[in-house]
Amino acid sequence: MPKPLKISTLLIVVLGIVMPKIGFSQTDSSAKFVFSAYAEPYFSFDLTDRSQKLKEDYIYNHKRNKMPNLNLIFVKGAYNFGHIRANLAITAGDYAKYNLANEPRLYRHVMEGNLGVKLSKSKNIWLDAGVMPSHIGFESAIGADCWTLTRSLLAENSPYFETGLKLSSVSKNEKWTTAFLLLNGWQKIKRPDGIKKPSYGVQINFKPNDRILVNYSNFLGSDKADSLGIPRLFHNLYAQMQLTNKLDLLVGFDYGTDFGTNNKKFSSWYSPVLISRLHIKTNHTVALRLEHYADPHETIVITETQSGFQTTGVSLNYDFRLSKYILWRIEPKLFYAQNPIFTKSNKPNYSNLSVTTALAFKF
Repeated sequence: MPKPLKISTLLIVVLGIVMPKIGFSQTDSSAKFVFSAYAEPYFSFDLTDRSQKLKEDYIYNHKRNKMPNLNLIFVKGAYNFGHIRANLAITAGDYAKYNLANEPRLYRHVMEGNLGVKLSKSKNIWLDAGVMPSHIGFESAIGADCWTLTRSLLAENSPYFETGLKLSSVSKNEKWTTAFLLLNGWQKIKRPDGIKKPSYGVQINFKPNDRILVNYSNFLGSDKADSLGIPRLFHNLYAQMQLTNKLDLLVGFDYGTDFGTNNKKFSSWYSPVLISRLHIKTNHTVALRLEHYADPHETIVITETQSGFQTTGVSLNYDFRLSKYILWRIEPKLFYAQNPIFTKSNKPNYSNLSVTTALAFKF
């Protein structure tokens, strides 16, 4: 059986296709370069346990407690020539520190780094390669693009980014978007030692009109060494709806499974989430989030409790847009767990209440 082609080898092949075209791109007046920047300072206060300095291990954003800090800051350059596109974003803050902690030092500040080439003159078909935003989920690392200040448990424990190849297509009526992906693994830039096999992904996005969007994404691969033989199959489904001119609704559901050796055993986890958003006035918005995360086998979240990680959350978000570029947000959030996984006065506790506020600068 032939050995699977490495992602790095495939990237070189794609670059070989792209680079000759870049050479004459400067002669076209339609070439476009866009520079953007983002910064999100925040302050979070844990009302239940005021002694802790960091949020729990399964929280990767807005991590600090009682300490002003930057959740995310980045600068990005985006180039689009029509049949060639490229993105490079360098980042820092809590997002980079905790989501990229296991990457080699050289990669810990890379938020995006990819090149794409359009494969057809008549159809909207692209092949992109490099570090890209994840094809999974409705929340991104950029807080200002999300309905709520903090990320849901669903988002915090699934990939924010991915590395590999992405073949995507948009239908002529722009209602359907499909993508097929060959990846380095579950949120990895550098493929870990012991993993030689690539991972795979599919995304199907349907937008019948301006008010409705339905998305299905999946992941097939592993974040464990090949020798363990534990493949992962993960599904992400969500629907985003504009019910009225002022009221929006988002419904999401994740379901994942890790199969044991020879597929004799498996562990699974799931997470439903519901978010409603109300536009009160032009510059005022509130959003209510209800969520639950069930990982009884502790495949994703380790708590070392008898029934695993099973937690319900509710949060209320308020946004006030100060200007075109500045957004102020505040969000109280309550978690309640089936087991006493939180602490209060140095004793185990079933619930946790925190308040987070942030300023988002997006240019």
